[in-house]
Amino acid sequence: MERGGGGWRVSRGMLPLLALHAFNEYHRLPWKPPVTAALLATNTLIYLRPAFLDSLVPSIHEVWFNPHLILKYKDLKRFFLSPFYHANESHLFYNMMSLLWKGIQLETSMGSNEFAAMVVALLGMSQGITLLLAKSLVLFFDYERAYYSEYAVGFSGVLFAMKVVLNSRSEDYTNVHGLLVPARYAAWAELIIIQMFVPGVSFLGHLGGILAGILYLKLKGGYSGSEPLTTIIRGATGVLSWPLRFARYLFRRPRIYGRGTVGGSDTRRTAPIIWRCPACTFDNSGWLSICEMCGTSRSGNDLSSDQLSRHSNIPLEELRHRRIERFG
Repeated sequence: MERGGGGWRVSRGMLPLLALHAFNEYHRLPWKPPVTAALLATNTLIYLRPAFLDSLVPSIHEVWFNPHLILKYKDLKRFFLSPFYHANESHLFYNMMSLLWKGIQLETSMGSNEFAAMVVALLGMSQGITLLLAKSLVLFFDYERAYYSEYAVGFSGVLFAMKVVLNSRSEDYTNVHGLLVPARYAAWAELIIIQMFVPGVSFLGHLGGILAGILYLKLKGGYSGSEPLTTIIRGATGVLSWPLRFARYLFRRPRIYGRGTVGGSDTRRTAPIIWRCPACTFDNSGWLSICEMCGTSRSGNDLSSDQLSRHSNIPLEELRHRRIERFG
């Protein structure tokens, strides 16, 4: 059911299918792309609006992408948030299925940091180009009603841009709704077919996504070195993941007590060497750093030559006594 005014929603059956498909896809992958998973979760949670988010997330009526309202009131909330909202369950389902397929391929090949930077760039460019196109139609053609005042939401603009990036170097053919076309032109074919057969879609939003993908490839091809946005995201990710890495270091670090190792085993280890104590000449295990007979450091650097000579003259009975005191 649905509740008016941006209230909570209950799935009619398509979202469990999406969840099952996403689980199967991630289950078979040796490496799970985290940014794609986060985007899927974000879009789905915003649509479902659970109780803990209902008061925090704006309603869809506050974020519709409308060029007139964005420019008149400088409403950046509509500009940046509208891609994460969807009009209905089928709208969300098909967009997220497309995101799952494209996101896994791109993030696996690019890496999470670069993929996240690309998504941010494509989102900003696709929204900006759509806004520019709508305003240009008004200024040069006085074509206001259809595009300048239309309301739109959804992640499809970014998805069209991702399709352009994904297929940019492909020489294969792909099936677009039953039509076999070169993969690099698949986005253009899908733009036309969807506009012809699917009512209520945003032609300008999809076109803006395609142009954003082309612009991204042009800028990326002409820029050498690491992208600034990728560097920023990599740095932020490093800072945020530091506590987790530190915790892993603490819990995975081997601890040495006596002759054994606590905290895990490694089948690649070879048998430890034997080292002889410089003081009492007792043969110790290579895993130990202190002589278990007399307590002398393995390196012997903390003992002077006089101390070494005194240790070497310790009677055998005294050494046995020290060992009993040390190990009980």
